[in-house]
Amino acid sequence: MRRSQAAPGVESSCQIRRHARSAPALSPGPSTSTSPPPVPPRGSGSGGTMFTSTGSSGLYKAPLSKGLLLVPSALSLLLALLLPHCQRFFVYDLQAIKDDFQIWRLICGRIICLDLKDTFCSSLLIYNFRIFERRYGSRKFASFLLGSWVLSALVDFILVEAVWYSFGIAAAGNLPSGFLAPVFALFVPFYCSIPRVQVAQILGPLSITNKTLIYILGLQLFTSGSYIWIIAISGLISGICYNSKMFQVHRVLYVPSWMAKFFSRTLEPIFSSSEPTAEARVGMGATVDIQRQQTMELLDRQLMLSQFAQVRRQRQQGGMINWNRLFPPLRQRRNVNYQDDRRSEQQASPPLEVSEEQHQVVPP
Repeated sequence: MRRSQAAPGVESSCQIRRHARSAPALSPGPSTSTSPPPVPPRGSGSGGTMFTSTGSSGLYKAPLSKGLLLVPSALSLLLALLLPHCQRFFVYDLQAIKDDFQIWRLICGRIICLDLKDTFCSSLLIYNFRIFERRYGSRKFASFLLGSWVLSALVDFILVEAVWYSFGIAAAGNLPSGFLAPVFALFVPFYCSIPRVQVAQILGPLSITNKTLIYILGLQLFTSGSYIWIIAISGLISGICYNSKMFQVHRVLYVPSWMAKFFSRTLEPIFSSSEPTAEARVGMGATVDIQRQQTMELLDRQLMLSQFAQVRRQRQQGGMINWNRLFPPLRQRRNVNYQDDRRSEQQASPPLEVSEEQHQVVPP
């Protein structure tokens, strides 16, 4: 473990382990384990390396993520297929909010997606980002979503006015609807706290990691509309402000404890998922939750070992591109040239034959 701390890029996985230990939803009781679970050898379980960033499958211990997947998606399908005449109430129109004081559009227009492509992409991203609810707890995860949702509404006004005064483009009435800004805000903790592990390497420096699929989904959502880039930028800005605790936003915009208790008693039993039984239990914890925490720590250790091995290979090869293979070092080239000259001299000058007269000793 001392060697892994010295390698660059491994600190992010250490942060994940600290968050995993501090999550209240994952450690409800004291552990009776006397020794940590064994770390599998390097290279084992490579088939699931692509999805190690999202933890185990399913929505276990993620009731809020399950609610965000089911309710907005069902309402979006209902408005698109059965109630298309009601879509005008869910249009995110900043011009109507500013001129006609339709403040209710700030809530209705920023919850349900009217485009089914945006619904599909955002649902996939929320499913992959459920790891933050498992590790931080439902209340902290809900506070992050609430804070980024409120902050992004303010940033939307600023960006729309900046685009109007700078380029003369009126984008206030064409913003996409839906719960999109908090989804883009979740890319900030995803980039900062989830370690990057190489899965495959193509075309030399280009490589596929365990985070490539998530970034491709985000790029697809980013290019799905004309002015969705405003929502994406406002979501990233709000995510940076909340994640870095800038301006003490996390102390102002958060879910109170009484509200968290109320929803945990009323809605959590509805959206809670049963424990997956197909997963192998690792560890010797007294409860299933402690065994699951030990499994997450085991995955974190495997990520650290894989990342350290990747950094070590890059150091041996001279970076992402093996420049030593393309351009050999100067000393090596001198040695090669010197050996070539010696060989050429030996081939050019054949050995001289000594005659019997030269062997005779001339008397003084």
